[in-house]
Amino acid sequence: MEASEQFRRRLLLQNGLFVVLLVAAVVLLAKLAQDYPVQWDLTQNRRNTLSKPTLDVLGQMKGPVTITAYATEQDPQLGDIRKIIQDFVAPYQRAKPDLTLKIVDPREFPKLAAEAKVKVNGELVIAYDGRSEHLTNLNEQALTNLLTRLSRGSERIVAQLDGHGERRLLGNANHDLGDFGKHLQSTGLRVGTVNLAVAQAIPDNTAVLVIASPQIDLLPAEVEKVKRYLEQGGNLLWLIDQEPLHGLEPVAEYLSLVLAPGTIVDPAAHQMGLSRAHAIAYAYGDHAIVRDFSLNAIFPFARAIAVAEGKEWRAFPLVEVAPRGWLESGDADDSATFDKNRDAAGPVTIGYALERTVEDRTQRAVVIGSGHFLANTYLGLMGNLDLGVNIVNWLVGDEDLITIQPRATVDSSLDLGRVKLFAIAAGFLVLLPVAFLATGAATWWRRRRL
Repeated sequence: MEASEQFRRRLLLQNGLFVVLLVAAVVLLAKLAQDYPVQWDLTQNRRNTLSKPTLDVLGQMKGPVTITAYATEQDPQLGDIRKIIQDFVAPYQRAKPDLTLKIVDPREFPKLAAEAKVKVNGELVIAYDGRSEHLTNLNEQALTNLLTRLSRGSERIVAQLDGHGERRLLGNANHDLGDFGKHLQSTGLRVGTVNLAVAQAIPDNTAVLVIASPQIDLLPAEVEKVKRYLEQGGNLLWLIDQEPLHGLEPVAEYLSLVLAPGTIVDPAAHQMGLSRAHAIAYAYGDHAIVRDFSLNAIFPFARAIAVAEGKEWRAFPLVEVAPRGWLESGDADDSATFDKNRDAAGPVTIGYALERTVEDRTQRAVVIGSGHFLANTYLGLMGNLDLGVNIVNWLVGDEDLITIQPRATVDSSLDLGRVKLFAIAAGFLVLLPVAFLATGAATWWRRRRL
C-alpha cells in the first residue's frame, strides 16, 4: 500500500516538529544547567564540597575577593598547575560569585611577579578590602584561615598573663598552650604576653587577657591591675585548674564565681580508654559559642564552676560533663568510687560565659575549669581546638567567625585484605573474560545452527 502525499507531508511535519522540540529541550536544559548548576559529592565525608565554616566565612565577606595566581602553563612536578588552581578555586567562586581568579605567567611578566613578591610557582595572592596575603598550600583549611585573617580587619591582640609560671600561649612544653597560640596566629590574631610586675597596666589595645594557671602568687598590685582592666570593660579568658588561685581570689569574687573543691570523675572516659579524670562534654548550653557545636570535647582534671546570681553579670552555662560521674573530693584515680556523703553526683558544669554592659559596649569573659584541655598534650583530642577557637572568636567580638575547622580527608585510601584482593583479581582477570568468551561462543553456536 503506497502512502498518500498528504500522509507523507504530515509525517514529515511531525518528524520536523519532533526535531525542533528536541533541539529546544536540549538548549533549555543547557541554559538551566548553566544558570542553576547542581553537583553531587559522593565522597565519604564530602571532601570535595566546601565545609559549612568556609561557607560562613565567605558569606560574611561583603566585598569582592580577588585571587591572582602566578603560575606557568606547566610545572615540572605538578603538571598542569593552572588547572589544579582553577579546580581548587572553583567551589569558592560558586559560593561567592564576586570572587575572581586571574592567572599571570611569571615568565612572561617577571616584573609583576617581582612586585607581588612571589617566590613559588603557583603562588596565590588573595586581596580583600585593601589587604592581601599570599598562599602556597592549596587546601581548604589554609585558604579559609587566610580569608578569616582578611575578614578580621583591625588587629586583635590576645595577651597572656606572664611571670608566675603560667601556661604559655607560645610555649612548647606539654603543659603549655603553644599549639593553640600558633593556631590563633594563623587566623589573624596577634598573640603576646603581659608581665604586670613590669607593666603599669594591661595595654588598652588588648582584645582578650588570658590567665592560664599561675603557679606562684600574684602580688596585690598585680591583682589590682587585673581588676582595673575588668572594671574598664576588658575581656577575659580564665583557665582554672585544681591548684589554688594564687592571689586571684578577688578576681573570682569580682566575677561572682563559686569554685567547688574536687576533681570530676567520668566513667564514660574510662570506657574510651582514658583516665576517669578526663571529663567528656555531655551537653552544651544555649550560647553563641556552642549553639551549633556538635563535637565532643575532653577536659582533663576538670573542676566544677558555678556563678552566683547577681544583677551585674549575665551568666550562661557552656559545658556540662559526666552525667554518670561525680565531683570527687578525694583522689580522682581509677580506684575512686562515689561516696554520696562527700561527693556531688553529675552532671557537672565546668564552664561559663559572662557578659555585661560597660559604657555602652559589651564586656565578655569565659571561665573554664580545666587549663589542660587547651594544653599541647590534649589540644588534638576530639573538639578541643574547635571549642577553644570558638571561645576566643566570641571574646574578641568576631561571632561571625565562630566555626569548626574544615573536615580532614578520611577516604583518601582503601585498605583491602588479601582475600578481597584475590577475589577482585580473580573476578576481573579470570571470571569476567571467561564469561565474555562463553557468551560469544554460545551466540556463535546458536547462529550456526539456524
